[in-house]
Amino acid sequence: MAAAFGSSAAQAASPRPNTSARHAAPQTATGRLMQPGIAHELALSRATTLADVHYDLDLDLTRPDMAAGAVRIAFRRRRDAGDLVVDYRGPTLDAVRTNASAVANLEWRDGHLRLPAHRLKGGVNLVEARFTTPIAPTGAAIIRFDDRSDASTYLYTLLVPSDANLLFPCFDQPDLKARIRWRIRAPAEWTVVANARVEARDTAAGSTTWTFARTEPIPTYLAAFAAGPWTEWGSAPTGQRPITLYARKSRRKEVDADTIIKANRDAAHWLETWFGVPFPFSKLDAVLAPAFPFGGMEHVGEIFYNENSFIFREPPTLTQRLGRDATIYHEVSHQWFGDLVTMRWFDDLWLKEGFATYMSARIQAELQPQSEAWKTFYIRNKPVAYAADSTRGTNSVWQPLANLDEAKSNYGPIVYNKAPSIIKQLAFLAGDDGFRRGLHLFLTRHAYANATWRDLLSAVETTSGVSLKAFGDQYILRAGMPRVETRLETRGDKVSRLTLAQSPVRALPNDPGGWWPMKVQVRLGYRDRPDVVLPASFEGDTATVAGAVGLPVPDYVWANDGDYGYGLFLPDARSAAWIAAHVGEARDGLLRAMLWGALWDLVRETRLPPARFAEIALAALPHEQDEQIASLILNRASIALVRYVSEANAARLFPPWEQALAARTQDGALAYGLRKDSLDALVSTARTPAARALLHDDLSGTRLFDGAPVKQLTRWNIVERLLAVGDPGAEALYATEMKHDATPEAGRSAFIARAATPDAAIKRDYFHRYLDDPSLNEEWVSASLAAFNDPDQTGLTRAFLRPALERLEWIRANRRIFFLPSWINAFVRGQRSPDALAEVDAYLSRRPDLPIDIRRKVLEARDELERTIAIRRAAGAKEPA
Repeated sequence: MAAAFGSSAAQAASPRPNTSARHAAPQTATGRLMQPGIAHELALSRATTLADVHYDLDLDLTRPDMAAGAVRIAFRRRRDAGDLVVDYRGPTLDAVRTNASAVANLEWRDGHLRLPAHRLKGGVNLVEARFTTPIAPTGAAIIRFDDRSDASTYLYTLLVPSDANLLFPCFDQPDLKARIRWRIRAPAEWTVVANARVEARDTAAGSTTWTFARTEPIPTYLAAFAAGPWTEWGSAPTGQRPITLYARKSRRKEVDADTIIKANRDAAHWLETWFGVPFPFSKLDAVLAPAFPFGGMEHVGEIFYNENSFIFREPPTLTQRLGRDATIYHEVSHQWFGDLVTMRWFDDLWLKEGFATYMSARIQAELQPQSEAWKTFYIRNKPVAYAADSTRGTNSVWQPLANLDEAKSNYGPIVYNKAPSIIKQLAFLAGDDGFRRGLHLFLTRHAYANATWRDLLSAVETTSGVSLKAFGDQYILRAGMPRVETRLETRGDKVSRLTLAQSPVRALPNDPGGWWPMKVQVRLGYRDRPDVVLPASFEGDTATVAGAVGLPVPDYVWANDGDYGYGLFLPDARSAAWIAAHVGEARDGLLRAMLWGALWDLVRETRLPPARFAEIALAALPHEQDEQIASLILNRASIALVRYVSEANAARLFPPWEQALAARTQDGALAYGLRKDSLDALVSTARTPAARALLHDDLSGTRLFDGAPVKQLTRWNIVERLLAVGDPGAEALYATEMKHDATPEAGRSAFIARAATPDAAIKRDYFHRYLDDPSLNEEWVSASLAAFNDPDQTGLTRAFLRPALERLEWIRANRRIFFLPSWINAFVRGQRSPDALAEVDAYLSRRPDLPIDIRRKVLEARDELERTIAIRRAAGAKEPA
């Protein structure tokens, strides 16, 4: 427990270190701080005057649509702190008392309650209130999921980044950590799970009241509970951490409970050892939350996971299993990075998300060494990061944030994919031992408290002895990334000079310039002799590979061996030609994946025709035995064929593409994952009559997969594809599948499939429901957006582009994180025509007042659309009608 104004729970009464201009705290009237959202000025004012916060929360969940509650907020306050602002956005608030005295004439507006200074005192204070908060499928702090298969109801909270004040009155900012005690009344047949252990259960009159222990100091966005008739699995082997897994009872037979529990336990144990910091909380449980809108959420002591990502409806591929493990490792890592040490403000969101992703790869490398974790890391992170960071919509890893209302928009590829990528470079620069000791120092210095990125770099500098100022300036404060070109000079059959030159991928407004400090390894690849790997460091915009001089001329040069550098690494023309002809010959999995990535980057830079990439992929696929790389090839080739190639090349390439995939699905010599990924690729891209006939055979059972008829999820994917291409029998197959599927997920699957129908009336109905149907869970919406915006239906979906853009501010205010970028990307990137690009540009032009965070998301998608148009033009494709 923190002492008054000193310490771990609130980071103190003394002013914060001035890490940037944003930390200046102008003296303003309290009224100015009561603007909608959580203004940074308000947060700074409270963090420097309040400490030792405790919440006692009582909630009644026995009504279906509304929870009634009471809260007691205890805290220490500096005597001269002025009026107190408490955050609350729920529908009702009453019986407010300060220090046992009732407050009349409440000033409650714009989501804030103002309590005058004369009702407060220096030292310990107590604020009490009663309130109500909605329970709903979407748009509420308490999400309700109604399981139609057995008429059960499940509830769970989701408060990140600043929706705790939608649930209960609080100080809703990450650097006012608090100890929270939940007391929850629920129907007697339900189980309730919260952040801490259960202390008591009292049953009376058809309901049970669950009382939980008080938590350690945690930020409000990590407060959570889940309630419903959960089925559960407990596991407490001798000497190991007990973990309980919860899932809805209708899916009990589908849950691989032992594997999920073991992965959580193993990750926690490994992190304790590697960080040298014990698990920081009283328990660790997991909830498979139905219709959960994220992959996972790291609530203290009880991680929520996306049910559909954790329950496989058919045997999973290696890529799917690794994806589930990666989510577990990511969320468990958060118990240290984010939960134990929390970013001071959401401008440093990367400090928890980037590290959780990076640590996920380290855990995979240790616990599953055969999986080639850094290959997985590259495939999952680098292409996504590069695609976002090369647009005008990019932003710095540290993202200025004036109000938490804007925090939802900070979530995206920069914090989830770029940040872990530059952390890998940071570890390489600092050395693994210095980096590890730096993380230990950081976690112990700021345990149960808050920190900034400067605190992190300071800790790593201390333990490694490496100056990281340039790293912070260029990778954390600067937006964008370098393009690194390889320049190979030869004299006869020897290398006379080998250099790497960097320049910004794109000119950005207000770019401070300079060069990105980078330490890389450069591979000189030879077919008839061992490769040579040499170090190189940028100490300016050029790096010289001194050790290369005098070596035989290599077949190719790869400038980012081991994937330690961050940037768009483009091979020289000679190397590119060799890679295109021999990419499958690279024996190391990470290297082979990166060479495929280099070829794809050349496509996106219009230096390699997409049809040529598809031909290379078709030639290489029969020889590729690595499931992750094969999946990467299938994904990139699918994009090339569906979005980029000309009509003539599509007509030429689709038949052999479909034939190759169909043959792979039936090749018993291939591993299951290779065959299943090929089947999925065939289902998602089939367009010729011959391929559609195969899909009909799959549904009828006349064509088997893995010795049996295709399973339920694949059946729905086939129906979706046949609907999308307007197959004459698709409607009848849809009706048949509705009767055939008796699983709990039938409704969701049918909803997604129907969105692909090329019918204007159906599209209009879906678009209306997406935004105006309060009974529709937003996870269903997100899952159906790709089907709605099928790339071959731009003639239908183009009409929805403008209305989709016009609702962006409403979406940011009323939907969860990730929904806004998913919406923008689906509707903007789902187009392929210059007319669509002009529509986006017109929207941006007529909305100069568009909030900058939304503008950036639109620009990111807009530039990707522009790139698609450029690639199609270079490939000779016609403009879509």
